[in-house]
Amino acid sequence: MIKDSEDILLYDGVCNLCRSLVSFLSDRDKKGKFSFVPLQSERGQALLDRFGLAAGDRDSVVYISGDKYFTKSAAILHVLKNLGGAWKLFFAFIIIPRFIRDFLYGIISKTRYRIFGRHESCEC
Repeated sequence: MIKDSEDILLYDGVCNLCRSLVSFLSDRDKKGKFSFVPLQSERGQALLDRFGLAAGDRDSVVYISGDKYFTKSAAILHVLKNLGGAWKLFFAFIIIPRFIRDFLYGIISKTRYRIFGRHESCEC
């Protein structure tokens, strides 16, 4: 299933913004630390089930690191921290209360299809 050292980012496979995030992270993940799994895929659904997360919620990325998971803004901040280099400096934003970070995250997630577009099918 999940190796202890495996870091997985679950993302919306039809969202252009999400696909761009995956591309951005892949280009900078020189150590190959991250795996990227579309939420819509069988593996994505199995991982959501394993952690008791809503299978229908596609408004959030989910970052799984070992036996822990993070959603929404916390997921993005933890991914950047674990990406290393100067990107880990963004983790300082974790001091902003979660309800504020997730409110801003929510605005982006609710408008992402309209602003960035979407694919007709998942790249599962």
